Amino acid sequence: MPRTRDLPLLKPEGDWCCPPLTERPLTAEEAERTAVMFKALGDPVRLRLFSAVASHQGGEACVCDISDVGVSQPTVSHHLKKLREAGLLSSERRGTWVYYRVEPAALAAMGALLTQAAAT
Repeated sequence: MPRTRDLPLLKPEGDWCCPPLTERPLTAEEAERTAVMFKALGDPVRLRLFSAVASHQGGEACVCDISDVGVSQPTVSHHLKKLREAGLLSSERRGTWVYYRVEPAALAAMGALLTQAAAT
């Protein structure tokens, strides 16, 4: 069985991870891939960090601007790493600072997953 961090949010062919939950039951692989996203967001500190990045002006945030979440800097780094491993954030080092962006495909995939399937 693959480790959860080895399961990309997007399939190799570029499709979203999973259909809307109301469309059909998820396959085992789809459930594993989906669980990675939600497990990463299941921690209140990670959810706050993800929200801080997603809502930051310009669509990206320096770690120096989002690290005030009530835990130590090493703990912030750990949580940001978990969000990156889940495919929810990407990062870029610029000098001594690291800047984070929400992966648009991840946000779209989560939204699509939780959307009511269209009636036919």
